[in-house]
Amino acid sequence: MTPVTVGLIGIACLFVLLIIRTPVAFAMLAVGFFGYWALEGSRSAGGVLLTESYSAVASYNLIIVPMFVLLGNISAVAGFSRGLYDAAFAWVGRFKGGLASASVLGCAVFAAVSGSSVATAVTLGRVALPEMRRLGYAPSLSTGAIAAGGTLGFLIPPSTGFVLYAILTEESIGRLFIAGILPGLLLTGLFIAAIWIVATLDPKAGPRGEPMALGERFRVLGEAAPLLAIIVISIGGIYAGVFTPVEASGVGAALVILLALARRRLTFSGLKEAVLNTLSTSAMLYMIVIGANVLNPFFAITRIPEALGDGLVALGLGAYGTLFVIILAYLVLGMFMDGLSMLVVTIPIVFPVIVGLGFDPIWFGVVAVIVIEMGMITPPVGLNVFVVRGVAGDVPLTTVFRGVLPFLVAMIVGLLLIIAIPGIALVLPNSMFG
Repeated sequence: MTPVTVGLIGIACLFVLLIIRTPVAFAMLAVGFFGYWALEGSRSAGGVLLTESYSAVASYNLIIVPMFVLLGNISAVAGFSRGLYDAAFAWVGRFKGGLASASVLGCAVFAAVSGSSVATAVTLGRVALPEMRRLGYAPSLSTGAIAAGGTLGFLIPPSTGFVLYAILTEESIGRLFIAGILPGLLLTGLFIAAIWIVATLDPKAGPRGEPMALGERFRVLGEAAPLLAIIVISIGGIYAGVFTPVEASGVGAALVILLALARRRLTFSGLKEAVLNTLSTSAMLYMIVIGANVLNPFFAITRIPEALGDGLVALGLGAYGTLFVIILAYLVLGMFMDGLSMLVVTIPIVFPVIVGLGFDPIWFGVVAVIVIEMGMITPPVGLNVFVVRGVAGDVPLTTVFRGVLPFLVAMIVGLLLIIAIPGIALVLPNSMFG
């Protein structure tokens, strides 16, 4: 058999393993190891397994993952998410669909400390859903807003999606983080616009909240100001060249721990819960990176990326036509795979094609992450939808999926704008210091 044939068999085996719910890390390890064995022999396969596993876990840049995950977990157990939601509601609650808009704003800010879509949806869902239910919000709008807002955790820095993309493509983590800021703000604005449209068409779906005096609004904002300052220091430090991304993650985690202790919101049990959750999440991500590092050499010797590139060129679709085909494939895969799995499986295959077409790799990282975000709220998998359904309790799954439809439209609009105007993603990273 030719290397390409072996590679195609390997890809088929990988998808079969994922379909039968094999953990993605071990599915990639198995396919990468045995595929390499089939082409190069057991000695070479063993060498790849050892060297690639060591190089993966020894990567200095991977320290970002546990540090930023710890930052988000400490923020969650210390109850800072409640302050973020209250501050957002103080300023936008009096508008149509104000609580839902506040939830999206809260998700956007919490995303800047958690880096996780699921953590963002769960944390803000526990705070916001009971409030929206109390004020009579339509279950579809309230759950849809949380599910969509949670996806911002995969885009707004510090994004675990960007960390994995950077490791897989050897791009700058700092530039990717900064590239996600304006697209994240754009999607946040589009989500709020979608809420306003839904609440305008059906005022009962998203009633206005009680207006708050200006002084009270500033007081509530002041409560959330220290956490907002930590976000500005860590992410702004990367942009200004003061910190590397690794240093920023450590500074952010240390500052949020000090803030939680100063406010007497961090108990021993809370710290233990945050540390254990951090260890669990970090171990999972480290295993995924190891699996990807073993799978990538197999793909390289099969020449699958080159064959895919030649096949797409042969179609004569041009650069943007080829990009459309890749995005369409992502959307289809997103219906059946979770975001991290899709990222680590597909990037080694499509990235050489994207670079060969002349697209900016930082820009494509943003595009890929947004498309993966869309998969988080589309049926039948829609991970964030299932997460929010679990938090909401008695809301039918079909209601949640119906609720995310306006936000899917908003994401499509945002994606088209970023494709049409690449500067939305590139202007900030191109102006970075250091």
